[in-house]
Amino acid sequence: MLKNIGFVLWCLACTAAYANTETLAYEDQTLILDGARHTARVPKGYRLEFLARLDEPRMLTFAANGDLLIGSRSGKVYRLAPPYTQADVLLQLNNYPHSVALRRNEILIAQTDGLYRAPYQLGQSKVAVDTVTLLAALPGGAGHNSRTVRIGPDGRVYVSLGIRGNCSDNYLGEPYAFEERRGGVLVLREEGGKPRWETFASGLRNPVGFDWQPKTGVMFASNNGPDHQGFEQPPEYFSRLAPGSFHGMPWFQYDGKQLRRDDCIARMPPRPMHEVSAPVATFPARNAPMAVAFVPVGAMDASLAQDAIVALHGSWGTPPGGGSASRRPPTLVAVRFQDGKAQRVDDLISGFQLPNGQRWARPVGVAIGPDGALYFSSDSDINGLFRLRRVR
Repeated sequence: MLKNIGFVLWCLACTAAYANTETLAYEDQTLILDGARHTARVPKGYRLEFLARLDEPRMLTFAANGDLLIGSRSGKVYRLAPPYTQADVLLQLNNYPHSVALRRNEILIAQTDGLYRAPYQLGQSKVAVDTVTLLAALPGGAGHNSRTVRIGPDGRVYVSLGIRGNCSDNYLGEPYAFEERRGGVLVLREEGGKPRWETFASGLRNPVGFDWQPKTGVMFASNNGPDHQGFEQPPEYFSRLAPGSFHGMPWFQYDGKQLRRDDCIARMPPRPMHEVSAPVATFPARNAPMAVAFVPVGAMDASLAQDAIVALHGSWGTPPGGGSASRRPPTLVAVRFQDGKAQRVDDLISGFQLPNGQRWARPVGVAIGPDGALYFSSDSDINGLFRLRRVR
């Protein structure tokens, strides 16, 4: 049975589009972890596996040789060679290496206060701390302190970062000072000497995950909404990002039907409402969307090709008097695409939350492996690496 968890469509031929998008069938699967039995709901024909223990893992990056590199809140950067059951510490830092990327014999490490780099060869088992140097500073400070780095199809370096809180007066542009330039995606300009950041997309409260749709090469990002409007509003965003696009936050919020001015911030918005790009899909409020990974043709199965897999971390808070059992459950979802456009949102893997509200797993990082399987990290009771692979 297909389970929708919420969607927003910006098309006139929605019914016809749905008819051409293959649905998923599901089955329950039991995993025994730390002696406890847990039941997950997975697509039929797939098997969910726990591979390795990790300390507060975050974003995933596969190297060209098949190695898997994983950032963490614990300061560790992990390296796992196939079959990904043994995690080695590639590098230990004192900051927060949320994510890494690889290019031209170097590793790029996104920390709260900057993008760092170090020499790196494929298969290298250790990176010396004294080889890590700053490539380009980033606005640091409190609040949303994760920084996600990725190499785009154009070979350029992109980094996402969030604003400080619900309604912090941060914006990626003039006249804001460097430390206040937060909330969106930056692209690094390295021509002509000193590297410098330029704004790619702004007005995103906390765009933890982003990736490029294979068919179109267009960037899409997840985005965490604020908490001050209650447990139901505003929905979380899945947005199409274009050069110069403005997504409104914290001045404007999309309520599922239309954009509205948010009076939580008194400062005049840097751009008018008619320039705001509304999301192309939504998730229920307080779901905390994290990593985004598009499924390339030939991975997983044909029904998911060129769809986006998004990790929903689940809410930390509850409605007044609701208790922990009412929290939004962690889930992995698929944003279904057709002809390069988002059509709807389907569950992919669910069942991580127990009836009492406790979670045995909370997805964070997501990536498609060289074997065509889906890999994701969890930083809940079970801290580590999972894999969803096709078995028939």
